[in-house]
Amino acid sequence: MRWSLGAVLDGCCVLVFVAIGRASHEEAASLGGFATTAWPFLGGLAVGWASWRVWRRPEKLVPAGVGVWVTTVALGMVLRAVSGQGTAGAFVIVASVFLGLALLGWRLVARFVGVRAVSSGAER
Repeated sequence: MRWSLGAVLDGCCVLVFVAIGRASHEEAASLGGFATTAWPFLGGLAVGWASWRVWRRPEKLVPAGVGVWVTTVALGMVLRAVSGQGTAGAFVIVASVFLGLALLGWRLVARFVGVRAVSSGAER
């Protein structure tokens, strides 16, 4: 898998999380508000990609997926806290679960599809 596709998929996971969260709390659909909510998690995602060298094998569940997930949530929460945004316990749990399912989920799907594609090719 190309690193760029992995980066886009991870970024989309974070942006979907932000969009759903803002919509569920009926927050204004302003670009500024969206960016304010998204930047801590996108920053955490970027640091996770650099720290875990995800560009090498972005589709790997371990260490890439787990490393990016933990780094995105942990650093995202720290950045939210230092920028005066909320980090209520329930929010931390929801963010951890959603981002875990999303960031690890696409990697599991890619693994399954990859195994199926290899199996299908071998049967010919």
